[in-house]
Amino acid sequence: MKCIICKKEIKGRIDKKFCSIKCKNRYHTNLRSYTKTTTVEIDKILHRNRAILLELVGKSINQKKIKRLSLAQKNFNFKYITHYNFNKQGKIYNYIYDVAWMEFSNDEVLIIRTN
Repeated sequence: MKCIICKKEIKGRIDKKFCSIKCKNRYHTNLRSYTKTTTVEIDKILHRNRAILLELVGKSINQKKIKRLSLAQKNFNFKYITHYNFNKQGKIYNYIYDVAWMEFSNDEVLIIRTN
């Protein structure tokens, strides 16, 4: 068996992946670095999407129907949500933290402030 970092021969247990603590630490440091970079990028997209939804719904109302094009023009990324829920009719509410949105058709989206 060879070390997955430096490719040296490993001595000891059959299930060992690293030849030393140094290689093990290097592996996990690199893994955390990659994971951190990815999560920071996704979190930026989610925060930007939330800000767009809050800007469009306004401060004084809890829900508002808008054109899907309005979201697209502000570079809203429809692929990123934090979670989703189904209403009684089986329609999907997509959430970005505490703000939900639901597509009525290809043209309209309902934005709902949940807090």
